[in-house]
Amino acid sequence: MIEIADIEAAAERIAGHVVRTPTVPSPGLSALLGAPVTAKLELLQRTGSFKVRGAAAKLLALSETERAAGVVAVSGGNHGIALAVTAAALDVKATVVMPRSAPVRAVEIAQAAGASVRVTDDMDGAFALTAELRRDGLTLVHPFDDPEVIAGQGTVGLEFAEDAGELTDVLVSIGGGGLIAGVAAALRARRPGVRVWGVETEGAQAMSEALRAGGPVPVALTSIVSTLSAPSVSRLTYDHVAELVEEVLVVPDRDAVRGSLDLADHAKVWAEPAAGCLLPAARRVLERVGEGARLGLVVCGGNATTADMMAWTDHFALR
Repeated sequence: MIEIADIEAAAERIAGHVVRTPTVPSPGLSALLGAPVTAKLELLQRTGSFKVRGAAAKLLALSETERAAGVVAVSGGNHGIALAVTAAALDVKATVVMPRSAPVRAVEIAQAAGASVRVTDDMDGAFALTAELRRDGLTLVHPFDDPEVIAGQGTVGLEFAEDAGELTDVLVSIGGGGLIAGVAAALRARRPGVRVWGVETEGAQAMSEALRAGGPVPVALTSIVSTLSAPSVSRLTYDHVAELVEEVLVVPDRDAVRGSLDLADHAKVWAEPAAGCLLPAARRVLERVGEGARLGLVVCGGNATTADMMAWTDHFALR
């Protein structure tokens, strides 16, 4: 299990390489949900999501030999962007493997940063190709199944604990589980009374299926939310969620997109559906915990284009 000392060490290591993102009360979301809401704005992070924290923590922990050999990562979008940009800043050669479902903009940004981008038919194929490239000598920077990466993501929770007012419940999106594992570990240490809730989208339910099965299992990926679409969680992230997280809630893609529109309208932030899914889940949390709740939302990323949002809005008839 990741300890608070690991997260504090990661915070010291990545200082200067990441932004201490704003933690702000949101009057608009508070009025919308009927309870006080504080948002941790990771969409304002370098590369547009929290992922740069874990990528920086991992790359800065590599040996000179590992850096010289180059690194490889599989990504649905945000992790690949983060690795490409951070590797370029540290003069490390990076290869990013993405499925065709990854946003075109993510591929373009990774390539522009200097990474070699390989595109596969699906996420299973992306993981398989990544395994091949590792056998060729590249060092893996896993998007979630790595203690250094989880500790890096945990710095989100460390900052949230230090900067937010009183909170009762914190909601965190789940793909492979690296973010929620780190955030939950940090909050358990710094704010042990706070409940942590995970949120997934239908068709990207790797953690909820793992909890149902008693361990990681492969899942079919059908969600439009590619940045949450992990074909399975890891034993490491599963163990953290099973021990530290109240429950994992699953919301439909349509509601996640609606949540992104609500974040724009009421919080004045441009968030991708991986963060938009928090709002419908927050309503369910409020129904369960009752009066007195004070919510914290980790707004994990904002790497959706206007064209993406318009297409999703039309697809789900949300106009």
